[in-house]
Amino acid sequence: MKKVISLVLALTLCLGVCLTMSACGSKTDYSVGICQLMEHESLDKATQGFVDALTEELEKEGKTVEFDTQVAGEPNLCTTVVNTLTAKNVDLIMANATPALLAAANGTTSNKIPVLGTSVTDYADTFSNNIPENVSGTSDAVPFNEQANMMVESLGLKAGDQVGVLYCSNESNSVIQYEAVKKEFEAKGIVVKAYTFSDTTELQGIVTNAANESKAIYVPSDNTVADNDSVVGTICNDKKVPVYTSYGGAVCYASLAIDYYELGKETGKMAAEILLGKKTPADIEIKTLTPSVSYNEDLCAQLGITVPEK
Repeated sequence: MKKVISLVLALTLCLGVCLTMSACGSKTDYSVGICQLMEHESLDKATQGFVDALTEELEKEGKTVEFDTQVAGEPNLCTTVVNTLTAKNVDLIMANATPALLAAANGTTSNKIPVLGTSVTDYADTFSNNIPENVSGTSDAVPFNEQANMMVESLGLKAGDQVGVLYCSNESNSVIQYEAVKKEFEAKGIVVKAYTFSDTTELQGIVTNAANESKAIYVPSDNTVADNDSVVGTICNDKKVPVYTSYGGAVCYASLAIDYYELGKETGKMAAEILLGKKTPADIEIKTLTPSVSYNEDLCAQLGITVPEK
């Protein structure tokens, strides 16, 4: 009986060692935290592109990565998400949207965990021209002069016509874009009026006013509007007022926008270089993508807009 018990104990110990060795052998090489501001098509695409590209790049080197993806839901909860990720001592944080990037930068001042942003318009303005050394990423900035020209030409806007710019006043990116596009329109004699809100409960009333007073509505890359753009589309389409968005989407008659999945992929490639020790965030320049033109032909037909042949 003693021999049997000894044999069982030996086998149990051996099995435990083997399982431990197996677990160690399957240990993930890197852990990456993702703080995404909110669920929305553009941000979701950027996150997916990031995950796909980083996984692929690391697999080429025989490395594995584990992702901890968390959606904050609103700007003031980004700090909570980042604190959770830093407590886990992740190897890198990807921050999707400006509030997430600010929270990640503020939350890594002491531990210097590398931070990459995406879906962020202007890094220099966000950090008052003092981008932290552990921060880099990709920008969703688009040429505002070309967007303004596209609207003027496709809608036949003329001096004295009013374009309403709709955005959430809590989003710094949107304020930057409003000022930029305002300058471009006013140079052509177009009147520009801002229609802002701070709470989504105000959105329906604000959009109704904008549609009643404007020849067209311009929406910057505003996450809050984008998350509720069906409200914008319903009201403006009923009133035959064309909507132009900086991020694309189903509610706009046309757009000059970037591909957010590709934006995320570029961010993922940056992350691979950092994790593999080839570069630091300070070595990587902020990257932008070339936007592409698109027209919603069904919506244009509904609004009586002629889609250019070219």
